[in-house]
Amino acid sequence: MLKYIIKKLLGLIPLIMGAMFIVFMLFHLSPECPAVFALGQDSTPAAQWEWREVRGLNDPALIQYVRYMANAFTGDFGNSFRNNISISQEVLQRFPNTLQLGFAALTAALLLALPIGIIAAVKQNTWIDGVSMFIALVGISIPVFWLGLILVLSFTLRVGWLAGRQPWPIHWGLPIITLGTAMLSAMIYSTRSSMLDIMREDYIRTARAKGLSGGKIIRKHVLRNALIPILEAFKVHLGTFLVSLLITETVFAWPGIGRLMIQGIAARDYPMVLGCMLMFIILFSVIKSLVDIAQAFIDPRIKEQYR
Repeated sequence: MLKYIIKKLLGLIPLIMGAMFIVFMLFHLSPECPAVFALGQDSTPAAQWEWREVRGLNDPALIQYVRYMANAFTGDFGNSFRNNISISQEVLQRFPNTLQLGFAALTAALLLALPIGIIAAVKQNTWIDGVSMFIALVGISIPVFWLGLILVLSFTLRVGWLAGRQPWPIHWGLPIITLGTAMLSAMIYSTRSSMLDIMREDYIRTARAKGLSGGKIIRKHVLRNALIPILEAFKVHLGTFLVSLLITETVFAWPGIGRLMIQGIAARDYPMVLGCMLMFIILFSVIKSLVDIAQAFIDPRIKEQYR
């Protein structure tokens, strides 16, 4: 298992570099020139060329990418085009806020989704199953930005409840609900589907025929094997969750890197956007690797492969 863990951790480096290469090249395909936004529409071509030359933007895209990644691995994300502040300092200052919101919403969604999905599978075709599937369908269908705006209008502006990022976690209610709803609904579907697939297997019928109680069958046989596809579904929905995190921060003016990236896009501040994107890519890659490692401890096939 140690060999598998080391392999996954080392695999983070090419994954991060490859994702950043795609992002970096997409920025260079943009026809907009950041010098025009920095100097104004009335600036001369000579002034724009000099502005780009000072910042190394006249170099080939591949050279810029190598230089940027070399500096990024040392903790230097460059300076902002907009106000010339250190991007590393700004991003690292806001990153804990993003982690707090994301971890709280993800924890709440999983703690609710897993028992609801399990109960819905055990009580298949009952009113409990119907209510659970209705909740999941509604949660998946509602766009994140629309749900956030409705919650703000309903609870913050009219009632004055649960508004903004305050010193007490209870005031994080609306952002957590907005961010966790989609993941909650998706994981309810995935948990129920995985449980039902395992419950139809022959060895489950054999366990029932041996006289094992229903609770013991669910705990010892069904749930353990259902966790493998549940973790796979979690990895599939992780990217959507991070995009929802960005939208939620924007709707609730949460001081995280998602909102910072949106502000950078509006100002054509490409180094700021790249710095925020790099942190999101690192976050996604690390969580995915941790889920893979957790899955390896559950799946005996992976254990046997690396024994």
